[in-house]
Amino acid sequence: MNVTARVVALPVTADMPLFEISIACEIFGTNRSELADPWYELRLCAADPGATRVQNGFALHTPYGLDALTTADTVVVPALSAGSVLSGETVDPELLEALKAAHDRGARVVSLCTGAFVLAAAGLLDGRRATTHWMYTDILSFRHPRVRVDPAVLYVDEGDVLTSAGRSAGIDLCLHLIRTDLGAEVANQVARRLVVPAHRPGGQAQYIESPVPRAGDDGLAPVLQWAIQNLDLQLTVAQMAEHAGLSSRTLVRRFHEATGTTPLRWLHAQRLARARHLLESTDLPVERISQICGMGTAGNLRHHFIRSVGVTPMEYRRTFQGQPAPALSAVP
Repeated sequence: MNVTARVVALPVTADMPLFEISIACEIFGTNRSELADPWYELRLCAADPGATRVQNGFALHTPYGLDALTTADTVVVPALSAGSVLSGETVDPELLEALKAAHDRGARVVSLCTGAFVLAAAGLLDGRRATTHWMYTDILSFRHPRVRVDPAVLYVDEGDVLTSAGRSAGIDLCLHLIRTDLGAEVANQVARRLVVPAHRPGGQAQYIESPVPRAGDDGLAPVLQWAIQNLDLQLTVAQMAEHAGLSSRTLVRRFHEATGTTPLRWLHAQRLARARHLLESTDLPVERISQICGMGTAGNLRHHFIRSVGVTPMEYRRTFQGQPAPALSAVP
């Protein structure tokens, strides 16, 4: 990026959620030239310059047109409203053309939360890895099959195109941009002022709800309930089939039809869901939780927890119970 002109353009559209706009305005629009000079110059843009009404009754002064995107160093696209995402509302073609022109000219293009749908509509995510809010990753994958959607991470950096996961993950990505542009020390200073971690461990997988899947086959409901009540046992497909009064082969087939997965993978998911619940709601030792969930040892639970959630069980507990991280011992 040109060190003498860190221009960040923010395209604002009607009914846009205020939260992601505020993230970009706070991080790039607040002058912190005492940390790095020059700081960023934020430009609020709209198809019709003047005032743009966003959610919650606010109207933003948007003095720049969309042509300002093509002269910016970075373009940050905030989130779309949930209604726009769910309805598949068409993105303004003028905005899509301005984004493509900005990218073709060499601008770094960034999306926060569901702003990824705008980048995808512009074709900027084709063949790339990207993310968005975990509630909408399946929709993004379905509508834009050429995008390699990663639902687990907080953000994805593809060099000239970057995407963040849901809501506060936009802060993580914006801090990453500062770290890239101005170095870790400046990013750390900004994080301290915002009273947020400079870098969060894990990804948004730790925030995804994991309810018990409901079987479409009512005949499997009793065996599913039985398995959930006996997660501490080392259950096998043969045991589940016997309880259901089916052959193992028939159980596997009907299980896949009802839940979309295999019995053992389903069991594994239920064990992790139980572990998450116990870590959130109890003070039981991790070793005991691993036994209750049928994961065996604490080490085994830790291994699978990191693979699935992205953080250790204790880090997860601290996140959801508000426990402080252990203090570091002073070195004499």
